[in-house]
Amino acid sequence: MSGRTIALDGLSLKFDDIERVARHGDKVCLGEGAVRAVKRAAALVERWAASDRAVYGITTGFGDLASVRISREDRSRLQENLLRSHACGVGDPYPVDVTRAIMLLRINTLSRGNSGISLETLSALADLLNAGIHPLIPCQGSVGASGDLCPLSHLAVALMGEGMAEYRGRVVPTAEALTDAGLAPISLGAKEGLALNNGTTVMNAVGALALLDAERLVRTADVAAAMSMEALHGVPYAYDARTHALRPFRGQNDVASNLRRLIEGSGIVEKYKGDRVQDAYSLRCVPQVHGAGRDALAYVRGVLETEINSVTDNPLIFPDDEEALSGGNFHGEPLALAMDFFGIALAEFGSISERRQARMVDASLSGLPPFLIESSGLNSGFMIPQYVSASLVSENKVLAHPSCVDSIPTSANQEDHVSMGGYSARKAVTILENVRKIVAVELLMGAQALDFSLGDLKPGKGTAAAHARIRSVVPFLKKDEYLHPLIERVLELTMSGAVLEAAEGAVGSLA
Repeated sequence: MSGRTIALDGLSLKFDDIERVARHGDKVCLGEGAVRAVKRAAALVERWAASDRAVYGITTGFGDLASVRISREDRSRLQENLLRSHACGVGDPYPVDVTRAIMLLRINTLSRGNSGISLETLSALADLLNAGIHPLIPCQGSVGASGDLCPLSHLAVALMGEGMAEYRGRVVPTAEALTDAGLAPISLGAKEGLALNNGTTVMNAVGALALLDAERLVRTADVAAAMSMEALHGVPYAYDARTHALRPFRGQNDVASNLRRLIEGSGIVEKYKGDRVQDAYSLRCVPQVHGAGRDALAYVRGVLETEINSVTDNPLIFPDDEEALSGGNFHGEPLALAMDFFGIALAEFGSISERRQARMVDASLSGLPPFLIESSGLNSGFMIPQYVSASLVSENKVLAHPSCVDSIPTSANQEDHVSMGGYSARKAVTILENVRKIVAVELLMGAQALDFSLGDLKPGKGTAAAHARIRSVVPFLKKDEYLHPLIERVLELTMSGAVLEAAEGAVGSLA
């Protein structure tokens, strides 16, 4: 666990903070301004709860039961009943890093002081995170409006000592983890259950961590493309800066610049650049395809950056006006659209990578030994890794179908349009994982193909460094070997960023 503590105020959380808390164990506290704002709103809610005023979720039921008035003596039990009844998710639990991101983002949004949660309850949630008690949150059950009700309820019941949690590497009853950590269950006051489970926090957390991983992966994809281009004796003309200046999309120009830097000094490119004036699209149009995907991810980043410092529960409390307004900030449509776009964009990186792989194993297109192996026929070489990538590309084509266009009514038609943003985020992660594997296969094949192309020639500065890093864990294949562990080794290099780090060590940081 890290020793750093991040003060939360609901206004200034950054992507780097999310990763530090989720994956490196940073702790959190409430900033002084947040403490004042939370206390002020909570006092107002307490006053309403003691009155006969009709305030949604405080003195009334929820959803289609909003017209049902709740007696004063039942208003605390109302909040706990809400969480118990809504904590009914199914499927595997989210990984620990996602759960920590969910906890962080929930604390951050509640710290704005527009939700009516008490300081004691919000502090208890921070204590849970800081103690490393991670509630098991099933990944299935959210329709994305009213936000992520079902999964967030699994988070919230942990404060009452219910459910199961991951703690110190074991899954235990939450009550046991609380006792071991010196913490105690709490009782909820008015509005607190609704504040805890109403909002877009789960899809936001899944999306934020996926985006950080994707932004690293797309730079690695540029390295893989550059290696394949050299191995296939590609020509460099399509990467000329003058061409891309005439179509000034940022992503396209960044990728073209990356490719030029990666292949700089290549004896292979120099030797073969007079053979033809243009290549197939999977080589020639890398800047356009990878670049468009990067621009899509930039849009997704903008949406997520706005959401991580937004207030998304309902009703919202406005202490200055002494009002509680029922609205729709819990609706996940902005995130659902963005994460569907994320999945579509990432799928294209995998699609064009697989086409480069197909060219490398096809001797009629590559000029290299069939299936990148000596004595082909006796040896199958890299025939089947291309099949693997093709299968993942096909899987991504199905997964890339947008979830947000498939609303289904809930809560007796009171909630008659939902975003399905929870699934948009989850399937985006699956696409990301598939593309990682596809890029890893391209790196493995590209290293083999590059060895056939080298002879006395030198590769580019960046591709040479990437090739050497791959060769540190995988040898040149002279005959058929058990390929699965070799792919896994390169996948580990891809996931850890080691290939990217090696290339950037030679040419400087890529865009």
